[in-house]
Amino acid sequence: MTYKRIMLKLSGEALSKDGKGQGLHQPTLHEVADRIARVASRGVQCVIVVGGGNIWRYRDTMESGIERTVSDAMGMLATIINAVALQAALEKHDVHTRVLSAIAVPQLAEPYIRRRAIRHLEKGRVIICAGGTGNPFFTTDSAAALRALELSCDVFLKATNVDGVYDSDPKKNPKAKRYERLTYQEAIEKNLGILDQAAFSLCREKDLPIRVFDFSDATALDRAAKGEKVGTLVQG
Repeated sequence: MTYKRIMLKLSGEALSKDGKGQGLHQPTLHEVADRIARVASRGVQCVIVVGGGNIWRYRDTMESGIERTVSDAMGMLATIINAVALQAALEKHDVHTRVLSAIAVPQLAEPYIRRRAIRHLEKGRVIICAGGTGNPFFTTDSAAALRALELSCDVFLKATNVDGVYDSDPKKNPKAKRYERLTYQEAIEKNLGILDQAAFSLCREKDLPIRVFDFSDATALDRAAKGEKVGTLVQG
C-alpha cells in the first residue's frame, strides 16, 4: 500500500439507494462498509467524513424559511446519524470503529479530540468524524480537509458519482474532457467545483493530494488507497 493513513470523504447520498436518493438504504450501507473493511484489513488507517445530504441539505431547502445557521446545525446532526449508521455496518464486518463528533452527543459518540483520534488509528480502529467542523457556514468537504491535515493523512480521497474531474458536466455534455491530473490553482481557476474554496485552500497550503474517483466502481476505493491511477489527482 502506498498510503498509510487516508481520509475518505463520502457524501450522504453514497449511503442512499442508487447513490442519489434520500434516507439510508441498508444494502448500500453494508456494501460501503464492506469496501472500507477490505481497505482497513490491509493495514491502512482510515479516517472517514460522511456528509448529511441524504437527510438534510441547505442548498436544497433554501426556500424552507429556516435560518442558515439553524439549517447548518440540522445538517451537522444529519452527519451524526449517517456516522452512527456506518459505524454499526462496519462493526457487522468486524471492523472496530469509533465515531468522533465535533458536537457533543456523549450517548452516541466520543468528542473529537485530536490525540484521541490518533490513538484510535494507531490501534487499528477506523474513525468516523461527524458533526462537520461544529460550526455553521462550513461544508463537510472543509471538515474533511481540516481533519485530514490535523490527523496527518497521506491523501484526501473524494468519492463522487463520476470517474474524475471534467471540464464540464459529463452527464450533460458527452464531449466533456476528463482530467487525469490538475494543480490546485488550475482547479480553482477553472472553477471545477470539486471541493469548496475553503477545503481547497487548506489542501493547497499543506500540499495534501486530492484523489477524485467514482465510488460506484466497486474496486475504485481499493485502487485509490493503493495509490493507483484512478480518477483525477489534484496536487502541486
